[in-house]
Amino acid sequence: MAEGVLEFNSANWDKEVLSSTGITMVDFWAAWCGPCKMLAPTIEELAREYAGRARIGKLNTDENSDVASRYKIMGIPTVIFFKDGKEIDKVVGAVPKSQLKSKLDSLLG
Repeated sequence: MAEGVLEFNSANWDKEVLSSTGITMVDFWAAWCGPCKMLAPTIEELAREYAGRARIGKLNTDENSDVASRYKIMGIPTVIFFKDGKEIDKVVGAVPKSQLKSKLDSLLG
């Protein structure tokens, strides 16, 4: 994983996402997914820009299908925003950085 980007998986999901406080943004992705590869640099930039204000990470849906199915991930990339461990927003598809940034800014208020 790139600097600042957290790696979420089945083993650390409850501790790292559900038990965390504040805003956590999770990119659900897979290695074979073209749009996921297009979104990856954006996720890395946001992780650096929001360091200390929001937790930003990725979860590989192929390796952690149990978590992906729990959140009914039907298409990837899917980015889910959590606040204090609760899902509060979701974006599906390779969206522009500005869209993710505005969501983060509004959640951080």
